[in-house]
Amino acid sequence: MSRRPSPTSQVAVLYTHPESILEDYDRLFDLADASRALQADTPTILKDNISWHFPMPSANTTPWQLEATILGLRRRGFDSLVCVQNKTVVIDAFKGEDLNGYRPIFSRYKIPVLYNFRDSDMQWVPYRPKAEMLALDHVYPEGIYLPDYFFGKNIVHLPTVKCHMYTTTTGSMKNAFGGLLSQHRHYTHSWIHETLVDLLAIQKEIHPGILAVMDGTTAGNGPGPRSLDPVVKNVILASGDQVAIDAVAARLMGFDPLSIPYIRLAHERELGVGDPRQIQIVGDDISGVDWHFEVGYNLHRMLAWLAWYGPTRVLQKLVLRTRLVALPIFLSEFNHDYVQWPLRQRHVFEAWREGTGWGQLFQAYREHGSLAPAQPWEQGDLAAPVTA
Repeated sequence: MSRRPSPTSQVAVLYTHPESILEDYDRLFDLADASRALQADTPTILKDNISWHFPMPSANTTPWQLEATILGLRRRGFDSLVCVQNKTVVIDAFKGEDLNGYRPIFSRYKIPVLYNFRDSDMQWVPYRPKAEMLALDHVYPEGIYLPDYFFGKNIVHLPTVKCHMYTTTTGSMKNAFGGLLSQHRHYTHSWIHETLVDLLAIQKEIHPGILAVMDGTTAGNGPGPRSLDPVVKNVILASGDQVAIDAVAARLMGFDPLSIPYIRLAHERELGVGDPRQIQIVGDDISGVDWHFEVGYNLHRMLAWLAWYGPTRVLQKLVLRTRLVALPIFLSEFNHDYVQWPLRQRHVFEAWREGTGWGQLFQAYREHGSLAPAQPWEQGDLAAPVTA
């Protein structure tokens, strides 16, 4: 179902603290008019974001973001909730669920978890978009395939506020990338901005309702989405307009939203509002905020540029669509999991965990699994009804 955006869009923004985070998220849902963004009496997919299976601050959906979203949806009558996970060639979804504290939350609230890479959970079926595609039709000349489970369901995206080496920033629009494309989605990287716009057009065709709930309690500076410098910013955002929330997050980080191709293209194609002048902020005043974030450079970004945009891109089909792809996959996994994490990023995580309120809250989730008080639907050990 395609929906033409209004001339202005609304994004809810609140400053928050660890002591009030669940209550603040509930107020954020009201400010964002979350109930109107989603279709009532419709199953709703929770699409969390695991950019790295290790608990890198700002890289992944936070446990309080996940728990607060489940609570917010249940309190507003959205009882049929299911989480869908994806994997990449370098990310282990099962390890990510465990290390980031999601599993106890799924267990407490009886949230089914499905995996788009398991044939027993869903099938990949051909889909012909109604909208004109910018990239996907020529990236996948054999046809565009989507997971059949996604059709006809609401979706709630749970990204974080962070930079990205390919797209400058990453958020709600990028969060659809893993769910809607197969493990061959790296084919799209040379056209990543156009791909995100194509995926947003497809989302509007297959989902009756879309909501983005973004966590910036700790935001990610640097060449993300994994190798980041986490910075405490104490902010949360929500909107039914994926373009608008990404534009506001980009502006907070210090980027001109319309200079980022995926935001500009989506705005020009009227898939949402990317011009900050046309976005109404409700909640707290963020006018004049500029975090001065920079994507920066590292070895991985340089190699990625050579592969996707530099002179060696002519070798893409030879390397990335044959068995030779195992080599760059190995190098990326080795760099992140066996060099970056043990030598640097693990120490960054430990300093954040021990030295910030959000890190201490993360540890509390690890120790207790869930921090919300008992809910009405849990009385008598009964859970709200759910279906997968």
